[in-house]
Amino acid sequence: MASVSLEDIKRLREQLGTGMVDTKNALEEAGGDLEKATEILRLKGAKGNAKRADRSTSEGLVAAHEGAGVAYLLELACETDFVAKNEKFVSLADSVLSAVVAAGADNAESARQAPANGGTVGSMIDDQAAILGEKVELRRVTKLEGEKFAIYLHKTNKDLPPQVGVVVAYSGDDAETARSIAQHISFADPQFLAREDVPSDAVEAERRIVEEISRGEGKPDAALPKIVEGRVGAFFKQVALLEQDYARDNKLSIKQVLEQAGLSVTGFARFRVGS
Repeated sequence: MASVSLEDIKRLREQLGTGMVDTKNALEEAGGDLEKATEILRLKGAKGNAKRADRSTSEGLVAAHEGAGVAYLLELACETDFVAKNEKFVSLADSVLSAVVAAGADNAESARQAPANGGTVGSMIDDQAAILGEKVELRRVTKLEGEKFAIYLHKTNKDLPPQVGVVVAYSGDDAETARSIAQHISFADPQFLAREDVPSDAVEAERRIVEEISRGEGKPDAALPKIVEGRVGAFFKQVALLEQDYARDNKLSIKQVLEQAGLSVTGFARFRVGS
């Protein structure tokens, strides 16, 4: 068995982030050849990735980028908060985001195929997952087009990277209010921009449910239409951004806030890690 130097072990560990014993064993197996040892460690890591394929990833981070006329939001997931705050994981997210932006990817599948580090984003993630010892996956990617953007990244835990991310596409000149709308979205979690965007089948299903509930409460038939429409209106306030009460002043709707600020929201995206 070939002897290996502590200097080579240290060099390979710094390069790959692997454990002392695994690095030493790989170097010995490779006869001290750093390139062969790297391949041995990557193959070992790939086998570990396969074993971890069915594990759940409920931790991770969100990251965003704003460019000329376009913005991106992604979620990179892992298994534990210990890895989520690891410098290598955070650095991986930065590299993934850069590759996504360069490729103009607008979904997770196309993002995984984007070129990165001589391979693809997918292979880069797999390589780092092998080093980190956890399942790592690019769960979501979205791309928004617009005139201007407001980005808000929220930390749910001060010791972890951002876990809620919002990008708002808008027109107008009040950047401060646009950012406050992004903050509102992070909290209120609307699913649609306007009530007109809510699928008609979802609205009708809600109408049937609230009518059944109202009848079960013994409401008089004559009053049912008004009661049902009122409850459907409450549903719109839950799911449509423009209908929601503004988080900073519930006497105003988001639509009113935007009108007062001279803003128009053309689209938004919100990711929360693990949801």
